[in-house]
Amino acid sequence: MVLAMHMSDGLVNAPTAAAFGLIAVIGLALAVSRARADLDDRTAPMAGLVTAFVFAVQMINFPILPGASGHLLGGALVAILVGPWVGSLCIAIVLAVQALLFADGGLTALGTNVVNMALVGVFVGYGVAVAMRGLARRSRAGLLATAFVAALVNTVVAAMVFVLQYAIGGDGVTSIGTVFGLMVGLHLLIGIGEGVITAATVGAVASVRPDLVHLLRGAPPSLELRGTGGAAAGSAT
Repeated sequence: MVLAMHMSDGLVNAPTAAAFGLIAVIGLALAVSRARADLDDRTAPMAGLVTAFVFAVQMINFPILPGASGHLLGGALVAILVGPWVGSLCIAIVLAVQALLFADGGLTALGTNVVNMALVGVFVGYGVAVAMRGLARRSRAGLLATAFVAALVNTVVAAMVFVLQYAIGGDGVTSIGTVFGLMVGLHLLIGIGEGVITAATVGAVASVRPDLVHLLRGAPPSLELRGTGGAAAGSAT
């Protein structure tokens, strides 16, 4: 069995897939209602860009250990740039397109994948970023460190939820201990790479248009976060 962050059809039984599918529907319905407050002339184009970026990087799978592969998730990235509600919808769209057009993740497992990456991944990444927001608003180095840690943690936690789902309704072909070791160990390594990419991407956006970084909204002007045009972090929402 090949273990990756995308669950495939049949990896968990029907009741488990249905239960997490219901959780995904409820979570996304709440995200739709709450995302409206965050969508404006700045956020909407950024949401489209980050969705396309995450779609591209998620299509690249990394075979790191025998019988296991993984890919970048993008949860912390979208949460930091466009907020958790819009970000969760961005990731959900990516997952739906991948399942429908590229058979990357099964249709019956779409709910479990949405829970792992679009809900848990995004909100865990955002929670870590908010906890470190004081550091992120202090300097460019603080922002990069915040993005790195948020991406690393969100990747590992999402992998652990994958293990939980497998423990609840897995096919039993592979032991829970093996699944845990492969998934968490694998995604710890992937999380480091995701942290670097997330930090670089967020840093690039903040250096030019800090007002487009959701996490920096409301922050006082900071010389370290000014872009080349002199825009200050935390302009009005």
